Amino acid sequence: GSIRQPASYCGVVGIKPTYGRVSRNGLIAFASSFDQIGPFTKSVDDAALVLEVISGHDKMDSTSSSKAVPSYFQTIQEKENKKYKIAYIKDCLEHQGLNEEVRQAVNNEIERLKKEGHIVEPISFPFLDYMVPTYYVLTTAEASSNLARYDGVHFGYRSPNASNLEETYVYSRSEGFGAEVKRRIMLGTYVLSAGY
Repeated sequence: GSIRQPASYCGVVGIKPTYGRVSRNGLIAFASSFDQIGPFTKSVDDAALVLEVISGHDKMDSTSSSKAVPSYFQTIQEKENKKYKIAYIKDCLEHQGLNEEVRQAVNNEIERLKKEGHIVEPISFPFLDYMVPTYYVLTTAEASSNLARYDGVHFGYRSPNASNLEETYVYSRSEGFGAEVKRRIMLGTYVLSAGY
């Protein structure tokens, strides 16, 4: 949600590329398999142009794709008047927790797309209740592993209050991480523990 949600809140375009499309070299990842680098732009055309520039293989990131980078901008131009079949998850739109203003805005967009000649159909996704728990199991496990290197010795903040190696680890992590990060590390450590 760190690209698409802020973009939607601010009325701009945000694109989260497919994993491996853009190099993650230099990114400090919370959860590696979830974190990608993507642009915020004023238009879809601009997003396509930026994505072309930042995509491609990077010898500094073994997870980056060596697949050729297409012309995203040209592809958008070619498909501009094409009609599409679009699905929306009805379980989300009918969920009781959805803000009524958001529900109305989505319904208005569905109607607009239909008027433009697109086929818009509801689909069901019965696993919505499992999405957040699954997210927390996976991301906290990865966060616990990723953030282990920030120990005050190898990387990250080093506490000036430490007088020996054990205190360096304890104080650096205690003082250097905020409460939410500590919670996620503890949850991830639990998730990764034997017998969980």
